[in-house]
Amino acid sequence: MSVHSNTPADHCRYFVDEAGDGVLFNAKGSILIENAISPKHFILGMVQLEDERAVEADLTQLRTALLNDPYFHNVPSLNPQQKKTALLFHAKDDLPEIRREVFKLLVQHSFRFFAVIKSMQAVLDYVHSRNAMDSSYRYRPNELYDLTVRMLFKQRLHLQSKYEVVFSRRGHSDRTKALQSQLLIAQQRFFEKTGCKDPQSELMVTPANAHEYVGLQVADYCLWALQRLYERKEERFIQLLWPKVSLIHDVDDKQNRTYGSYYTKKDPPLTGEDMEKRRI
Repeated sequence: MSVHSNTPADHCRYFVDEAGDGVLFNAKGSILIENAISPKHFILGMVQLEDERAVEADLTQLRTALLNDPYFHNVPSLNPQQKKTALLFHAKDDLPEIRREVFKLLVQHSFRFFAVIKSMQAVLDYVHSRNAMDSSYRYRPNELYDLTVRMLFKQRLHLQSKYEVVFSRRGHSDRTKALQSQLLIAQQRFFEKTGCKDPQSELMVTPANAHEYVGLQVADYCLWALQRLYERKEERFIQLLWPKVSLIHDVDDKQNRTYGSYYTKKDPPLTGEDMEKRRI
């Protein structure tokens, strides 16, 4: 794992990852969300760490201890050749015992978690509506990703002199320019809406693999916890991290507001019962 210095006071670094892939149809054109195991939501999230070096040092120390613990002898994910837990923490790959240790460590650190949630059923409804008006329209998952990028950053790029947005690398294509374009759109729309003066903030987009930045691993764990709630109604993980929640925007939960539902750490933690009440 590479060590990255903390950012200066007038700089801000965000770490962005996603849960779900935004894919609606398989190669034969069948609707994936009709399959019981396919994700029903797409979640884009980001974290902002108060002390990146401290988090990295603690996670490195934890990984070293796990690798030297005879209890985990011959566990495949801890085999360095597998390039999983031995290289980085990834909630989906890590054993439950290891996830528990990572969660215990994360709650000791100060960071902020933001997320935007889109219902894939709502996305499908939009695609059908769009096709009814324009038969040539073809949905692409990047549309959903770009939309949620704009929503996630609509009020996050206007105070500091420099922003670095570290995105978890997606596949083999380089979308750095496209993502930077979406961030600039979000920034400009904020200035137009609020009338605030553009501080001419420097904006840098960095695509990276999760083992290169500890912030991406933190984002992965936060997203995994939120996804477990939305997909399985399993609440204990996100409730553990709830003090770190700055804002969660459930775009398509419009029970009370047309623009969706907003949750912060000041609100009671979301529960599986809350998921049952969603009318999506």
